[in-house]
Amino acid sequence: MNYTEQKKTGYQSKTAVSVLTAATILAFAGVLFSDFLPGPFGGYANQRLLLVLLSGFLVVSSVLLLARSALASQQSLAFAIVPAALLAVSFPVLSLSFSGQPFVWVEPAMYAVYFMAIGLAGLCLAHSGSAERYAALLVSIAAVGCFFYGGMTINVYLFTLTDKVENLVNFIPWGFVNIRYWSHIATWLIPLLPLAVLVGPLKRHRLWRFAVALGAGIWWWVIFLSAARGSALGILFGTMLALVLLGRHALPWFKVFLQYLVTGAVLWLVLSVLIPSLMFDEVQIRSIQTDSSGRLPLFVEAWQMSLKNFPFGMGPQAWLTHEPLTEGYRTGPKFGHPHNMYLMWAAEYGWILLLALAVWAGQAIRSFWRKRAAIRSEGGADSGLLLAGFTASVSAALFHAGVSAVFMAPGSMLVGLFVFICFFGLIQTPVSNISPSGKMVCGTRRRGMVLVLVGVLSVTWLAWAREVWQYHQAMIEDQIYYQEHALGGTLPRFWFHGNFPRRPEQMPRLSRP
Repeated sequence: MNYTEQKKTGYQSKTAVSVLTAATILAFAGVLFSDFLPGPFGGYANQRLLLVLLSGFLVVSSVLLLARSALASQQSLAFAIVPAALLAVSFPVLSLSFSGQPFVWVEPAMYAVYFMAIGLAGLCLAHSGSAERYAALLVSIAAVGCFFYGGMTINVYLFTLTDKVENLVNFIPWGFVNIRYWSHIATWLIPLLPLAVLVGPLKRHRLWRFAVALGAGIWWWVIFLSAARGSALGILFGTMLALVLLGRHALPWFKVFLQYLVTGAVLWLVLSVLIPSLMFDEVQIRSIQTDSSGRLPLFVEAWQMSLKNFPFGMGPQAWLTHEPLTEGYRTGPKFGHPHNMYLMWAAEYGWILLLALAVWAGQAIRSFWRKRAAIRSEGGADSGLLLAGFTASVSAALFHAGVSAVFMAPGSMLVGLFVFICFFGLIQTPVSNISPSGKMVCGTRRRGMVLVLVGVLSVTWLAWAREVWQYHQAMIEDQIYYQEHALGGTLPRFWFHGNFPRRPEQMPRLSRP
């Protein structure tokens, strides 16, 4: 590689990292500190709109960056992107037969753009050779965000004690419309926090290490305080999987992980037991439920939905609009989703979609196994640590998605977007930019094709954003009628008032704006 080509590759690497870092900071600010940010629609809707903005932007910018890199190995590039593209395309393709329904494209397009953004941006990171650099920045951003969120949590805690509030769970965690939406974020971030003191330029600074440990301890305390079973089980699963797969390479990460866990347990004893016992006659501790919390009837209903139109599903948002199939769901409490992302996708898009998801997962496992073998043979302490932390994070979230709306809540999707991008950037093998003849492959015809592709993607993105905005306006108009007549409570889904559209008899005014 000559000097000009090295300079171009370095520029592309810096561009990819800069774009992703700026987007990451914006996403984390919008998720963790939505209460302090301006926006007329409320935190939930603002996060959804931010997801539309960032995921679409990442798709378009990633195509441009990949085109500029002029990758010579087209077969390797195609192999890397085909599984993600297959999964992304499956959502709208499986929705075609339901195109006459209102706002049918809003959710399929969201998932299509989301998974394409992961695939393309992850590929950019891998082939620019900047995945580890961005990973160090991502965990630093996460650590800073968790520290400041933790500091504000202690502030809220002190105010609750001053006001003689015994049940802290009514106020902590703060900043989320639902306590479990915070737990989604914890599932993604807690496995990453040990990396902040193991990699990067600040890892030897005592003040930095103390701040990260304090922030992580507070987040663990909130998990214990809120009895977040899904997060706890997901993180346990991800941690054990990382240890089993990476062995000694994961041990330094695991030791710090245990230190933060113990810190959280000590904080829980002090803040949730000792101090309240000195101030109140009775200490209220949220118990860990051992039942399904009403999820089992939802799982059964979603399973029956997936079989009703096997293997194609009942259509986007069919969970909201379908007539109940099982007596348990008909007579039980209703939610905007079945608390299981895989069953929801099977119910609405069919088992064909889960097959595409399995192909995507299979490619990820294959790439992971190659990366693992390379780390074992070549060494590389930072590479092993990063892979351990991100493997634990992604695995924890995928586990948690089996019992909660991890890939429906906008805050979780925003954080998960960048964690997934980094994970796929870490596990993929870079492809050389040099063709066998030593020339960069980038002709006028190819540039024209890229411009056409970018144009089509941009128009599609804007059309989807317009549909999302129309959906939001229709949902706002429906809120008053729903509160006065449907009396079903708030069922968050795409929007916080997520039970829209719903069954026809509950919507006499159903029409597109």
